[in-house]
Amino acid sequence: MEQVATQNSRNTRRVKYACYSTNITMAAVGNLSPLLFLTFRELYGISFTLLGTLVAVNFTAQLIIDLIFSIFSHKFNIQTTVRVMPILAVLGFIVYALSPFVFTGSTVYIGLLIGTVIFSLSSGLAEVLISPIFAALPSENPDRDMSKLHSIYAWGAVGVVGVATLFLLFFRNLWYVLPLAFLVVPIFAAIFFFSSKIPEMETPKEASGALGMFKDKGLWLCVFTIFLGGASECTMAQWASGYIEGALGIEKVWGDVFGVAMFAFTLGLGRTLYAKFGKNIRKILLLCAISATVCYLTAALVPVPIVGLIACGVTGFCTSMMWPGSLVVASERFPTSGVFIYAMMAAGGDLGASVGPQMVGAIADGVAASSFFAPLAETLCVSMEQLGLKIGILCGTIFPLLAIILMLVHLRKKNTENRPALLGE
Repeated sequence: MEQVATQNSRNTRRVKYACYSTNITMAAVGNLSPLLFLTFRELYGISFTLLGTLVAVNFTAQLIIDLIFSIFSHKFNIQTTVRVMPILAVLGFIVYALSPFVFTGSTVYIGLLIGTVIFSLSSGLAEVLISPIFAALPSENPDRDMSKLHSIYAWGAVGVVGVATLFLLFFRNLWYVLPLAFLVVPIFAAIFFFSSKIPEMETPKEASGALGMFKDKGLWLCVFTIFLGGASECTMAQWASGYIEGALGIEKVWGDVFGVAMFAFTLGLGRTLYAKFGKNIRKILLLCAISATVCYLTAALVPVPIVGLIACGVTGFCTSMMWPGSLVVASERFPTSGVFIYAMMAAGGDLGASVGPQMVGAIADGVAASSFFAPLAETLCVSMEQLGLKIGILCGTIFPLLAIILMLVHLRKKNTENRPALLGE
């Protein structure tokens, strides 16, 4: 009996390490391209719109996986799918890195796009499967453990940003070494998954069971919540590097270290603090939305570069619980839905993470190319490109602003649900 308990404990640790490694892989997938935005623009002449499209493709591919799993998860062998997941990441990084050797000039974008699609499929599977795998493991405090799992993503992002920033400072033209270096993480994840027994997870018995849940208004409230959380977090995360250098005029190395890395650090800090001390997640979500709105407005409107830099970095803390917190709320509302609710929430988050950055890129290009905004740029003493980025980030404020309204709705619904018990009815 004791031997069985020891084996179960070891298996749990291996599964946790696999999940942690997968989240670090997702951090590399999500942060590598944004750190290289201006490098790609300078080396290959790729437009802001196409750079934003890399992010959109990343999250759209994940979104497609999320939607497929939300309806047809019962058709998949979950154990096999989980083990294939890190292998896809390895393949995607290799294709991404080989792009400048297979293509030339602006056509390098084709290779970047193909690599992005492949490792994005891996991330899509990870978003659907890692949270329910982790939730299925023995735990005394599942909410805090879930926050810890997501904090690993943020700390992974800190490492990715730190390594990439230092490398690009000295070897910018050798950027393709970075995705090859990050291969080690999904390789470790694959080793852990292949050597572990993955816990069983519930899935709808047939597609009609999942489709029936689509009629629940509470489901769509939760999905829209994580949509806004994903957009609020990822818009700044994806554009902070380019915005700090391009719009604020701060040298890339300092912008990445004190802006992008600080964003990732404060994102991890917020999630780690909740993992240790967190409670009242709905109130935390409201505070996150309010403070994120302030940060976006400060970054876009305050003309002092250092203040904008700090605002970009602090946005990480302000948005830290918007994604995992939305998962906690959804899992509380739908405790027996298994993989389905995580797939739907991942779909909502990925849609927000796709729409937000792409919108900023399109607005930045549109403003920069329009003579209508030329007088404003002259008045503010900024270039058209700088003005475009500033207006793009300003428009990104809409996501945390809408999140404030939605969090108030969540709180109202929670209070309404609790009122009969409080009144003793």
